[in-house]
Amino acid sequence: MTAPVEPGKRPEDVDTGFWLWAVALPLLTIGRIVDVVSGGAGRVPAAAVGLSVLFVVAVAAVTAALLVLLRDGYRWSRTVLTGGGVATVVVMATNLFGAERPDGVAVAYAICVILGSVAVAGGVYLLHRKDADAFFTR
Repeated sequence: MTAPVEPGKRPEDVDTGFWLWAVALPLLTIGRIVDVVSGGAGRVPAAAVGLSVLFVVAVAAVTAALLVLLRDGYRWSRTVLTGGGVATVVVMATNLFGAERPDGVAVAYAICVILGSVAVAGGVYLLHRKDADAFFTR
């Protein structure tokens, strides 16, 4: 059982959940970029690959902004991150088993996706515990 948190102080669950997300964000971004670049090599125009990478980087930037708002206690940022996190875990797990990749790319993608997905799942769980839930008021 955890001790009650002082009003205005961020609970440990929120800090730990934030750091799990902070670890997962670059892992999943790298995994997705590796998948986009290796999957489009020779079959997809370079402009399409470039736009896909740009989109992945833009989504990562928005996610980073949501993480900053999360630490400030905004409940809606936790809601958006939870929905996006669940969708990300499902999509990444599906892509993990659903596509053929060269061996090196498959290993890099698997490491990034598995570690990132576990971190996201842990972060989502921690952000919905009792102490963390009481922290989100805005």
